[in-house]
Amino acid sequence: MTTVPVNQIIPISTVDGPGSRTSVFLQKCNIACGYCHNPETQNLCNGCGICVEHCPEGALSKQGETVVWDETKCVSCNTCIQVCPYYASPKIHWMDAPAVMKEVEKNIPFIRGITVSGGECGLYPQFLTELFTLVKEKGLTCLCDSNGTIRFSKYPELMNVCDGVMLDVKAWSPQVFHALTGGNNAAVRDNLIFLSSCGKLEEVRIVNVEGHVDAEDAIRGVAQLLGPLAASTRLVLISFRAFGVKGPFASFSSPSAERMKQLADLAYSVGFCNIVVK
Repeated sequence: MTTVPVNQIIPISTVDGPGSRTSVFLQKCNIACGYCHNPETQNLCNGCGICVEHCPEGALSKQGETVVWDETKCVSCNTCIQVCPYYASPKIHWMDAPAVMKEVEKNIPFIRGITVSGGECGLYPQFLTELFTLVKEKGLTCLCDSNGTIRFSKYPELMNVCDGVMLDVKAWSPQVFHALTGGNNAAVRDNLIFLSSCGKLEEVRIVNVEGHVDAEDAIRGVAQLLGPLAASTRLVLISFRAFGVKGPFASFSSPSAERMKQLADLAYSVGFCNIVVK
């Protein structure tokens, strides 16, 4: 069984897909969005030790080049996350699929399924396949929440047990995408076509940060790629909020309600029918 770094498991969530779900957040991402709301999941801890000297409860220590977390002493003050200059967290568990499934099973009477997010869950396709196989045996649904930069078409075994992908479209222009994330968005477009063609595009998400995300181009571009399938695709337009954000974007303002309505109206005009504004 594959072992992966798990940042946290939320037993019951109503914001990570349809119905009540258990949400599993994996550590490490392959891009670095300026507006990331959980930046502490972007990188694996490099053992620098800065967090150790700042921990008020002595829950962190150095063993060689590794930072060790004593969960019994931790009070979840998140000082370690706040002081980390590397967008990482020392508070992770290395778990395999059976171990995660053991946590999921505690919630089965109350949930419809699970959603695995990150970080970027697509970095761990073998683990996802193993976990989803176990989850499906319990009659639950399995979703991925992804930045779309990993091509899901390369992992047919995963797609056989995955019910859908909630796909973030960070930006449409390659230049805007790179400025925002440091990465490349060619795979995002491929995923839109592949996932929609096989009925596994659970929803498309666009976060609007005025002046930094080409939201209008993204709406038009996604609609053009999806064609007639845009009408049945759930589109979630999200207003940027600075909560949890680090760096320059932490001082940015949220777009107005009027601006978000303009984007929703545009989405309707290009063929989307199932639109949610958050």
